[in-house]
Amino acid sequence: MKYLVLLFSFVFFISCSTQKDKELRIAVNSWIGYTPLFYAKEKAYLKNINIKLIPTVSLGESTDIFSVTKVDMLTATQHEYNALKTNFPTLMPIILIDRSDGGDMILSNKTIKELQNTKKITVLLEIDSINNELIKDFIKKYHIDKSTLSYKNKDQSQIQDTPYTQDNAIIIVTYAPYNLQLLKDGFKEIASTKDMNTLLVIDAVCVTKETFQKNKQTLLKLKKVIDTSIEEIQKDPHAAYELTKKYLGNITYEEFEHSLTMIKWINYPDKKLFHALEKIGYKEGNIIQ
Repeated sequence: MKYLVLLFSFVFFISCSTQKDKELRIAVNSWIGYTPLFYAKEKAYLKNINIKLIPTVSLGESTDIFSVTKVDMLTATQHEYNALKTNFPTLMPIILIDRSDGGDMILSNKTIKELQNTKKITVLLEIDSINNELIKDFIKKYHIDKSTLSYKNKDQSQIQDTPYTQDNAIIIVTYAPYNLQLLKDGFKEIASTKDMNTLLVIDAVCVTKETFQKNKQTLLKLKKVIDTSIEEIQKDPHAAYELTKKYLGNITYEEFEHSLTMIKWINYPDKKLFHALEKIGYKEGNIIQ
């Protein structure tokens, strides 16, 4: 009897000690700045720390599935972060990934001067995303009459299929790599986060305080995984391209290389950046460094 009790205790101990932690799910949309997460998935780095990547077609979709608690965390800009704070007051960015440096842009079938003198302009964008901030900055900087704008809310995969025409004025708010097909179709880039430097677009992993506290060790490991992935992408971009192109619309290697020049990695932020981040509601104390 004593032997049976000891045997049961041993089996129970082994089963408990080998039981995996809760799987964490992260929503990630197709954006060149999230390449480290796509890379980490393909290298099984995420699997090794029990994190499952959920690909989405837009920032809006990521926000939606986080809102209905189908994922534990998401990648987002400050726009989505601040929008979600209403219903998730303890939400916080914990891992900084990149800053847009031309990767978010305005495309059009007209020049800026033509747009300034047009009475009706169709604007295609993800309206509940950083796209909205970008168009606001654009019309302010270039003195576009707000009354001429007609907004159409679409996700980037839908926007990407917009046929080129010269008949009606169109403004498209998009980001890499979705801009590539639109450029091939004839649309021209007329502004981006490189020249519209009043808008700081930051991408980060966001979680609630409760999720962070319950899974702190896993999330600390995620930070290391992202850092490692960025280093490996920089060391061998072609290998990274082969692993991640399916998440980025099967772009060419040349397009992949060019798209990477349109962002700046900020996984090792400095004090100057943290000072700027305070203005958009990010607290240095919440960021894993």
